[in-house]
Amino acid sequence: MSQPHNALKPILLVEDDARDLELTLVALERSQLANEVVVLRDGAQALDYLRREGQHADRAEGNPAVILLDLKLPKVNGLEVLEAVRASPALRSIPVVMLTSSQQEADVVKSYELGVNAYVVKPVEFSQFVSAIADLGIFWAVLNEPPPGSLRASRRYE
Repeated sequence: MSQPHNALKPILLVEDDARDLELTLVALERSQLANEVVVLRDGAQALDYLRREGQHADRAEGNPAVILLDLKLPKVNGLEVLEAVRASPALRSIPVVMLTSSQQEADVVKSYELGVNAYVVKPVEFSQFVSAIADLGIFWAVLNEPPPGSLRASRRYE
């Protein structure tokens, strides 16, 4: 029995805060997704990974199932990463979820203007955080419908 194609696509998690990173990984693990989680600690690494440049030049082809992106990142911030992803024809269809502690209206507005798919404010309470991540993981990796004509959509009928 073969796995669904999307289960092979990794989730890209870009988070620099060690506590938030640990919480997110625990929450994703509890949601029991089969997807590998690729963890990067700054926006510059994320862009190298997505573009298959620098230390990620030899990574396997293909885009992640979803990008979980912190807003406040070193080197290149989350909004700059989002802007670069949406500007690239090869990357623009990747779902991007801003996962941040910022509730500033300007950050929310700018994220949506740049094309974010969802903006999730990290709850401070651990069980809420686990629940939010689990819901996101299930939605983006399993339930979200791909655009017509995408690789995943065409495989559905095999």
